[in-house]
Parts: sequence; C-alpha cells; structure tokens
Amino acid sequence: MLPHQRIAGRERRTFHLGTPSPWATCVRAACCSRMRFMWFSLMFLTVLCVALQMMGVARQARSSKELKLVSEQLVRMPAEMHGPIKNRDRKNLWTVSAAIFEEPVDQQPFIQRKDKSENPHSEEERVQVLEDTRKKRSSTTKAAPPIEANKLWLDQDFPKKPQRPDFPKRIPKMKTPPPSDDKADKHAVKSLVDDTVMCQPKNHIVFLKTHKTASSTILNILYRYGESHNLTFALPAKMQSQLFYPIFFAAHFVEGVRSRSVKEFHILCNHMRFRSQEVRKVMPKDTFYFSILRNPVAMMESLFVYYKSIPAFRGVKSLEEFLIQGGRSYNASVPYNHYARNILTFDFGLDNTAPKSDTELDKRSAEVIAAVERDFPLILISEYFDESLVLLKHALCWSLDDVLSFRLNSRSERSRRPLRTETAERLKEWNSLDWRLYQHFNATFWKRIESTLGRVKLQQEVILLRAKRRKLEKTCLQEGGAVDPAQVQDSSLKPFQYGVAVIQGYNLRLGLNNDTRQLCQRLITPELQYTSALYTKQFPQLSAAAAAKKKIGVSRSTAVHRAVERNVETNVHTAMMNKTSHNNTNKVSMHEQLKQFS
Repeated sequence: MLPHQRIAGRERRTFHLGTPSPWATCVRAACCSRMRFMWFSLMFLTVLCVALQMMGVARQARSSKELKLVSEQLVRMPAEMHGPIKNRDRKNLWTVSAAIFEEPVDQQPFIQRKDKSENPHSEEERVQVLEDTRKKRSSTTKAAPPIEANKLWLDQDFPKKPQRPDFPKRIPKMKTPPPSDDKADKHAVKSLVDDTVMCQPKNHIVFLKTHKTASSTILNILYRYGESHNLTFALPAKMQSQLFYPIFFAAHFVEGVRSRSVKEFHILCNHMRFRSQEVRKVMPKDTFYFSILRNPVAMMESLFVYYKSIPAFRGVKSLEEFLIQGGRSYNASVPYNHYARNILTFDFGLDNTAPKSDTELDKRSAEVIAAVERDFPLILISEYFDESLVLLKHALCWSLDDVLSFRLNSRSERSRRPLRTETAERLKEWNSLDWRLYQHFNATFWKRIESTLGRVKLQQEVILLRAKRRKLEKTCLQEGGAVDPAQVQDSSLKPFQYGVAVIQGYNLRLGLNNDTRQLCQRLITPELQYTSALYTKQFPQLSAAAAAKKKIGVSRSTAVHRAVERNVETNVHTAMMNKTSHNNTNKVSMHEQLKQFS
C-alpha cells in the first residue's frame, strides 16, 4: 500500500471514531504520565477528608440530640417534684444521670425518687443498670459529697426522700433513652429549658408602691435584692421617706438627678404619685414596671384606721357612719382627703373623681384600666400574696430565695374591724373606680398564671416558698412571729406608728452568727429605717451634712428650751415672792383691825 493511501485510511478512521473525550484524556494523563502517583494520592486524600467530615457532622448531630434529651430529663424542677413519674421516664432519668453526671443528686436536688413499692419494675431496672455500671467501673466508685449551695433544697422535709446511690466517677458510654410521647411534658420541659437558658435577671425596676396593699413587704424585697447586688436606688431627695407624695412625681425629686452625681439608677420603689414621662427621665428604657392592688373593701377599712386624722375621717366615729352619711365630710379639694376615695386610681396618677352616671363611670373605668395596662406589664394582687411573689420571681427571672420575705407594716389583729355585707357594698360603690380596676386585674392575674406557669406548678412553688419562710422564721425570730411594738426589744427596729393602728414588729433570735444576723435583720428592718440606711450608704457626704445640721438644730432648740425653762422658773419664783409679801401685808392689816375692835 502506498504511503498516501495509508495516510488517507488513518484520516478516515479518525473521522469515524471522533475526538477523544476530556475524561478519557484526563484518565490517560493520570494513568500514563509520570505524575500518576501524586494524582492517586490527592484523590485518596480528598475522599478521606469528605468521609471524615460526614462522620463528624453525624456525630455532632447525635451528641446534640443526646444532650438535649439529658437536659429534658434533668431540668425537671419543682414543677415535677411532687408529681408522679412514668415508668419509662424513671428508667431514663436514673440511667442518663448515672451515665452523665458524677454528682447528679446534689447538683439537681429537685430530682426525687419514689419508693420501690410504688413501681417495682422500674426500680429493679434502675438497680440493674447501676449494678452493671459499678461492675465496669468498680475501682472508681464513690459516694457523691453534698453541696452547700443547695442546702436549702436538701433540708426540705419531703414525704419520700430518696437514698443517694453511688455513681461512677468517669463518664461511661451513654445509653440514649427513647423519646417521650407526652406532648404536655415536652412543652413544659421546653419552657423550663428556655427560661433557664434565655432568662436574664432584671435589674432596672420601677415598683409603684400603693397604700395599704402589702407594698412595704415588696419594698423590703427590692431593697434587699438591690443592696446584695450593689444596685443604685432612686431615693427621695433630702432624706425624705417618700418622693414628695401626693405631688405628681418629678425627676428632680430623686437625689442625684440635679447634681448629676449618679450615672445610672436601677430601682425606683418609694411612694409617689406616678407620672410616666417624668419617671422615664430617671430610669433606663429597659426598665420593668409593676405594682400591686388590694380589694378596695379591705383596703378602705385599713385606710380608715391608719389615716383617722385626715379631715374626711376626723369627724366620724366609724367607717359605717362615714358611708351612711354619704361621705358628707369628704371634700376632694382639702389636703390629704385623697386617702378617703379611690386611692389606687390616685396613686397611678389618674383622676380619682368617680362620675355619677353609669355610662360615664364605664368610660372612665376603661380609660383608667387602659392607662395602667399601658405602663405596667405586671400587676400583683395582695390577697394572693405568695402567688404574686412566685409570679414576680418568674417575671424578674430571680430565684425563690430572692423573694423570700416577712410581713412588714402589718396591723395587730386587735386593731382590725370586720365589716358587714351592707358596708362592703357601700364601699364598692364609694370606691367605684378602684373596685373596677381591682376586678379587671384580679382576672388578668389568673389568666397570666394559666398562660405562663399553670396552676399546678404555681402551687408547687408556693408550697416550697412557704416552707422556706417557716424555716427562716424559726432561724431568725425570737417569738416565731410578729409582736406588738411595745414588745420590740431593739428600738432601731420598731416600726413607725400612725393613727390608731397598731403596727407590729419583730425580735431577732439571740446567738446568731454575723452573716445570719445580717440576713435576718434586713428581713425585719422597717421601711423608714431601711430607706435612711440606704441613703447614708449611697450619699455619705449628704447624710453626714444633714446629720450635723440636725445636731446643730437640736442643740439650738435645747438651748432655747433651757432658756425658756429658766425664765419660767424666775417668773414663778417672783410671783410666789409677790404672793407671799401680799399675804403678809394682809395679815398685818387684819391684825391691826382686830386690835381696834378690841
């Protein structure tokens, strides 16, 4: 075959086969080139890296799922402490806690077991799991020591307190428990996890302190929390006990505002007549606002006893007489008579004059309620004080110990007067604005509990709060409760007495150590003394200047009093001498007259 024929045939074959593909070219270059070993190494490493990355993602997803499940098992707080535990939940709870935590019972004192007799199968399974774990790690097994931080929890007298088992010190392989099917439990646990993780304690607080509503006890709670966390109080200027009540609140009523000596205020909680614009000049934007209400019927009975000297009450003998007369002695324009009618509405900075027609009353009540709801996201109810404290604890993201308290500024039982049904109805009509305000927020109070905590969890926390209070009363108080002011031994702890009410106080137990005594003394310190102590702590120079000025004033008044006493003594002595000489003159003249007659 000729050469040109061979070339033509080669061209025809190339035309039929077509151009080689890029993949074929790459494979041929990788397999036949001198760099083929490097290409093989790079491909192997690439495949290995992708496989390791996929394994890491899978392991991370599994670990996240396991940790979430452990959190759901271990985060069951007092809401489930007294409730029944299901079979699978009991097994999962103790299996996971044994596998994950070295000291699960002391770190989570709210996890409680029931007796073996109630659920023998789950108890046997749990014991079997613990025995298997001990056999594997017998050399490192030891009992978990107690933790002092949870002493208050562990010392509670619960009906079936479990025995603490031994747990392995190292972390064995975890057995993943099956997921729960109870949607309600999942929702409750999720809310608790969210609260624990996301909730941050609130330190910017405004509490509108209303009259005769147990507000002094709330004030003591805020004082103690702020003092223990080094927070700054918006205290009344010039060492006053109130923010110039009943005048509408103004920003310069707070000590440190005009002088700009305080950069940031945390808590505003003394008596004031609320004015939103002025309060917001003092407090930061993220401030939490709340207040407390009381049934106007019981509140009015307390107001009458406490403020008996005001013009509206001065001329009547009893509250019944005042109402039967139709409040004839009440005049809104007279100072201090605002205590006698719709005092709650007045404290919120609103017009407390009740309209006469029902239509106008409905309209005004709606305006009052809307104004309070706009400024105050939380309203507590005095009749449900412990429930209010639990709700406040969750709203502020505080602990249960932060809201522990004793009753302050409370009256003796002998100064209370029961009211008849007719009198109660008259009081509702007389304080019509306050009555409608109370009715509305009493209803929203329970709606809020249903939507946030639930009544079961609320009741469990109330029981625990009362148990802690009883224990604290036994620790702190000498008589175990409040006593009349005449029986208070420490004069610095005597509450202020006003009107005909008998305000009770407390005596501290003897032999307390310094820390316990300091805690107990803060719990029972009356409002005026505590306010003065905080003022001295925040403004030591102003306090010292006021004390020196007061001392000078006292010395001057004492000198004047002594001078007056000396003048009085001199005048009395002179008068007595004049009287004696006059008597002697009379005696002489009478003697001469007798001589003449004789």
